[in-house]
Amino acid sequence: MNSGGSGFSLRRLRALNKKEFLQIVRDPSSILIAFILPVVMLFFIGYAINLDTSRVRVGLLALDGGEKAKSFISALQASPVIDLYPILSQESLLREMAQKKLRGAVVLQNDFSAKVIIGQGGAAIQVIADGGEPNTANFVQAYIMGIWQNWSLAHSQENAIKTTRPIDIHTRAWFNPSAISRNFLIPGSIAIVLTVIGAMLTSMVVAREWERGTMEALLSTPIKKLELLLSKIIPYYTLGMAAMFLCLIVATTIMDVPFRGSILILCVISTLFLGCVLGMGLLISTVTRNQFNAASATLLIGFLPAMILGGIVFEIASMPLILRFISRLFPTRYYANSLQTIFQTGFVPELIWTNAFFLIILMFFWFGITAKKTKRNLE
Repeated sequence: MNSGGSGFSLRRLRALNKKEFLQIVRDPSSILIAFILPVVMLFFIGYAINLDTSRVRVGLLALDGGEKAKSFISALQASPVIDLYPILSQESLLREMAQKKLRGAVVLQNDFSAKVIIGQGGAAIQVIADGGEPNTANFVQAYIMGIWQNWSLAHSQENAIKTTRPIDIHTRAWFNPSAISRNFLIPGSIAIVLTVIGAMLTSMVVAREWERGTMEALLSTPIKKLELLLSKIIPYYTLGMAAMFLCLIVATTIMDVPFRGSILILCVISTLFLGCVLGMGLLISTVTRNQFNAASATLLIGFLPAMILGGIVFEIASMPLILRFISRLFPTRYYANSLQTIFQTGFVPELIWTNAFFLIILMFFWFGITAKKTKRNLE
């Protein structure tokens, strides 16, 4: 290293970094993307995407007006997650289900009381669920059957009927005991935020330099390729880490998402991830040299794969084999998984270091291609 000449120069690197930081400070769009956009995206993803099933509208067709039927209906009405809607006929039930006004239905035939009291015939109730949304349909079916089993047990004990429960089930949720989807969506959304910040800032800012002609002026100086790349990485790495800490503060304080991991491990894994997306952004800017094309490419290569193939909303294990393989080529998969683990579980060495290993490989991959594509001429 030296202060000038033909080798790597720290003096030139400091000057280039100062230039980049001054451009960031003087450019309102960079501040907007780095500090306003993360908070907006965090709130949108955290509150707009909700995988929790709160209350579902379930129809009730009760053809039996006996005491047993009324008792079971009371049990359904007491449920905190079922909004019971009376139906008068089978035709009305089918019409309401077809119009998506109901997510499910419970049918009590006119012999319900007889089946309960003397065990006459087959099933005592009929549960119908709208399979258009499989998760909601499974929820409706499982919840109503749970109400039925509890009511049947209470009825048997009330009437001194000998029953046995082979298994006494006590449910306990690990790592996210409140079962609130926001607690794993928010950590995953931080990965999307950093993808947008890292890839979009570097790609658009460098593309803007090509459009304005400042890149040509820069290349006419004695700077080296490594100095040029580092000058584009260090300032936006700083912005990315600042945005990450901003997201962490908002998630844990305002959105009340638990954080059980280590800040140090979070910084290490975030550094590796930013290395990947900054390299991706530099490659996009090197290839496109146009802000519009850079933004479009960032959306196509960065944001969409991060959202769809990152395992944040859609489970990767349930995807086709080819999509599972493609997801391994994008760093968001490993970073989102690490963030969800750090937030909800803490430090799991085997998982964190495996994800870090793949992030290192992808970081060298993106920077290697970028270094190869970056020329010291204007071709």
